Amino acid sequence: MKIESNKVTVQASRSEVVAFLMDATNLIHLLPQDKISDWKATETECSFKVQGGVVIALIQDGQKEHDEIYMRSGQGTPFPFKLIIMLSDNGDDTEGFIVFDGEVNMFLRMMVEKPLTALFNLMSENLRKHFQK
Repeated sequence: MKIESNKVTVQASRSEVVAFLMDATNLIHLLPQDKISDWKATETECSFKVQGGVVIALIQDGQKEHDEIYMRSGQGTPFPFKLIIMLSDNGDDTEGFIVFDGEVNMFLRMMVEKPLTALFNLMSENLRKHFQK
């Protein structure tokens, strides 16, 4: 199952955005604070519990220059997935969006597609707001 978030324009250089996103401890700023608990993070990975008790673990999985940042699911996550944060220069700003690619069966897909789409759109919007001048 693939999901793409809305594209946002971030008021920061691509290198600033990459530096922020490559530190997994910063990802808490992108998540819905009222829907997560048990946040744990190091520079390269993070985990948290979402409403309903599901644990999500994210691990940094490299980058392609300053255009793409890769993350993958970690241990305890209910299904394997990859996240790619796509970034491109837009003058002094950076355009970006999130691509989710998960191995989700049809039954689970019906349950998670809408909430995941909303989550990734919120994360993109929170990234934009974080750098808003």
